Amino acid sequence: MDPRPASVKLDVLHAFQEEQVRLQMRLQELRGKLKDSPKVKVPFPVPEIPLVFRGHTQQDRGVPRTLVSNLRICCPLPGGSALVTFDDPKVAEQVLRQSKHRIDMEDCQLKVQVQPVQLPMVTTIQVCSEMSGQMVLVSGFPAGLQLGEEELLDKLEIFFGKTRNGGGDVETRELLHGSVVLRFAKEEVARRLCQIGEFKVPLGGKEVPLRVSPYTSGRIQEVKVTPQPVPRSVLVLNIPDILDGPELHDLLEIHFQKPTRGGGEVEALMVVPAGQQGLAVFTSEAR
Repeated sequence: MDPRPASVKLDVLHAFQEEQVRLQMRLQELRGKLKDSPKVKVPFPVPEIPLVFRGHTQQDRGVPRTLVSNLRICCPLPGGSALVTFDDPKVAEQVLRQSKHRIDMEDCQLKVQVQPVQLPMVTTIQVCSEMSGQMVLVSGFPAGLQLGEEELLDKLEIFFGKTRNGGGDVETRELLHGSVVLRFAKEEVARRLCQIGEFKVPLGGKEVPLRVSPYTSGRIQEVKVTPQPVPRSVLVLNIPDILDGPELHDLLEIHFQKPTRGGGEVEALMVVPAGQQGLAVFTSEAR
């Protein structure tokens, strides 16, 4: 027999019921937030690659900025599809006005669907910059400088390692895009070189004017990726497996070159047979 009084039993039961009701309400609240939360659709993974900023650094919002990254985006192509790229983007627009196309054959017609090609592109990027006390950026190298990487780094380390040139002990050196980063053992050396600013360094048998400035590193805080259309390309879907590769390729190319179908000059055409998978690689130059 339970020795506890009945009142204690009722209090415990009541507290348990209240907790159960609270948990149920909390569960419904979380389900509602999950239902109302925006869903981000990413058609395929975005590769992690090093980004190089080659634009303006002014704070003026009206100044255009450019993000250059030697971008390579892989676009998966399903089986029974074709990627058609035209010479003129206006032709792609005309083709896309009609989502369904009928391609004439000898005894029948192929019914296919056409849709635009969209790639995830970086449209907004926020970078947190931080100035390094021990590192400097050496820039101003002429284009025709005939020196290998190691030879160039050695000569810079020797020059900026000498006290009479305002330098000191060099810990690391790294060749970047058209410039060199030097890290010194003491911050005062890097600060002194940046104050001097201009140097004439013997390189390749002559004195080359170089500039030393503070080295600022950037850390990406936020990146916004937005689907962007490929202006000259269209994706053809639902192609039946009734023709061989070369014959199907010619048939599609002829169809999309006919002005009566809204087509025009085709620059490239890639066919992925049914039951297989394809991959189209887009670069920054192809946009």
